[in-house]
Amino acid sequence: MNKIISTEKAPKAIGPYSQAYLVENTLYCSGQIAINPETNVFIGGFIEEQTVQVLKNISALLSAAGYTFKDVVKTTCYLADMKDFAVFNSIYEEAFVSKPARSCVAVKELPKGALVEIEVIAVK
Repeated sequence: MNKIISTEKAPKAIGPYSQAYLVENTLYCSGQIAINPETNVFIGGFIEEQTVQVLKNISALLSAAGYTFKDVVKTTCYLADMKDFAVFNSIYEEAFVSKPARSCVAVKELPKGALVEIEVIAVK
């Protein structure tokens, strides 16, 4: 069974894609940046604030599908600057205590000038 997952507790998609997509027991969550879902406004700020908001958005998507951070098996993390890696990592590890597989790369630019974007795959 394939199902589009959508929730108002996470930012609306800003393009032609779904917030998340469930295929049988695997959930694919689109990359999240620091958009406040209540206002649909990018919060900006420093890497700390952005990472916390991104994790809140991911939590909302996981929850909407009946998943938790413990179900995440793979993350892909994009940073605008690898100088932010240590701070990002310290916040990231608080949420992903199950230590899923991960890729983390620096990219030239992220949507809305974000400093961080994270996408996840979760399996039950």
